[in-house]
Amino acid sequence: MLVYGDATRREPAARKLARLRGQLADARASPAGLGRHSLLVDALIEAGELVQGVADAHFLAAGKRDTPSPQTDAAIALTVAVARLCAQSWETAFAHEWQQAPLEDLLAACETLLASADLEVKQPEGYAFYALYPEGHFTAAKRLRPRPWRVIGLRSIGTSLAAMAAVALDAPAPLTLRPVGHPFERHVSLGDAPLARPAAHHAIVDEGPGLSGSSIAGVIRRLRDEGVPADRIHLFPGHANGPGAQANDETRALWTQASVHVVGFDDLILRAEHPAHRLQGWVESLVGPLHAPLAEITGGAWRRAHGNGQGDVPPAHPWQERRKFLAHSHHVTWLVKFIGLGHAARQRFGCAMRLAEAGFSPTVAGLCHGFMVERWHDEMAPLSLARLQCTELRARLVERVADYIAFRVRSFPAPEENGASLRVLCEMGRHNSTQALGNGLATAWDRFQRQAERLEDRVHRVKTDNRMHAWEWLADDNRILKTDAVDHHAGHDLIGCQDAAWDVAGACTEFGLTAEELSRLVDGLLRRGCRIDAELLSFYAPAYLAFQLGHYRLAAQDARSHDEQRRLESQCERYTQALRDQLAGS
Repeated sequence: MLVYGDATRREPAARKLARLRGQLADARASPAGLGRHSLLVDALIEAGELVQGVADAHFLAAGKRDTPSPQTDAAIALTVAVARLCAQSWETAFAHEWQQAPLEDLLAACETLLASADLEVKQPEGYAFYALYPEGHFTAAKRLRPRPWRVIGLRSIGTSLAAMAAVALDAPAPLTLRPVGHPFERHVSLGDAPLARPAAHHAIVDEGPGLSGSSIAGVIRRLRDEGVPADRIHLFPGHANGPGAQANDETRALWTQASVHVVGFDDLILRAEHPAHRLQGWVESLVGPLHAPLAEITGGAWRRAHGNGQGDVPPAHPWQERRKFLAHSHHVTWLVKFIGLGHAARQRFGCAMRLAEAGFSPTVAGLCHGFMVERWHDEMAPLSLARLQCTELRARLVERVADYIAFRVRSFPAPEENGASLRVLCEMGRHNSTQALGNGLATAWDRFQRQAERLEDRVHRVKTDNRMHAWEWLADDNRILKTDAVDHHAGHDLIGCQDAAWDVAGACTEFGLTAEELSRLVDGLLRRGCRIDAELLSFYAPAYLAFQLGHYRLAAQDARSHDEQRRLESQCERYTQALRDQLAGS
């Protein structure tokens, strides 16, 4: 099934450097504390993305080989300098004195060397989705004895993580690598210089391992081939689970022979030794004293917090869920949800603020170093199949959805290059349909393929919701609120930002809108200044179903309980039948 995609974008190096300057200026102007530390981490991520873009461009120009370049060296030096500020801030519990001495020269050097560079930048997934904090790699490395070190970061996210490790280890500037080959059989592609340093211990830094662990294994293999003994190879991964299900025996053997150093989110922040590093303290600085410890509701546990016990229980894909907690303050319950680190996360937070101020989403208390704190409405129930039988509620819902989609169109325009093209959606639709339904209905996509190029010019991209499922809406007798509304346009999938018609197609499917209700929704959007192209909506309808089918089929394969698997498979069956009907009708 085709579901996932790399979030990449083209960006001038000059723009990234200007943003980095602004982040550092904001940090310098801020008082000592968590807010300033968070700005420094934003700057570290920005600098790490700069290294990734510059190094990857040189890598391609050199025939897909990692070789030295003055541009990459300058970007790495800048990243290490920012990492040093982050490390000082963390070690002093955010109370360090500001010292910017080398940064201006390093910024100026990068601006000179990269003045005309146009980069392809990849979103660091760990920072965006998985509550991976660079302070964890710093803390893990800080526990090791000083000795000669060679630090190697794997791109993309390994650029900034390796900088933090190098600062902790008092090591020279790190090398970054882009392992190549089949995703399950990666290997290192270098120029003539050896990877190993004589007499040094070697630190391999990444956010993985993933399904196969082959990227890290490829670096270990190269070091061993160059004569580095296993006891001088140290792994700094993002988690302690080891390689995933696709790892081969050699990868597992290489992994177990090396030393592994991990400080995960729970030890770093949730149960931090220093009070200033604890998430609970960050939340209390926004909402006041809490009456109990934070209660985790990740992995579908949020359903119980809303009273979903037996019967109409929404499905959940636990390993894809962001970390989230409930915080109980005086007469108010708050949702504390990880929305990411860095510039993109602050943009998402801005979306959340605007939606809350407009009354579409819960009230937002603030942002604390990657976690957004918003009101938890346990007095309001999520929509369900049973509740959607109410005629009065459905009528209110159609009007509310029209208001909501029109607001997003006015408020959140997106660049034309953000999001999958119609051609890519068509390829996804054909592939997933064939996987689920066989070849019999695949020819229906021939017409959509012909339409794709003609309709592309009609796509007006916005930061679409992309998550219109019924259980994401809360309703009582007076209000309807949209939850989980800020980050699915920038998710770890191939959809991205689309035309508003994508959310109309989602609403039609998820609420089971009748033809008359859909007509009212489209007419309501037109009255609000948002015209939905009928042909584009007809194109999106099967593409939406094919994407959701792929998503839930993969989720069902990952289910760790029979009940969860049953719920996920029920969604698969629903989308399969709807897709079959849609393609047969077309």
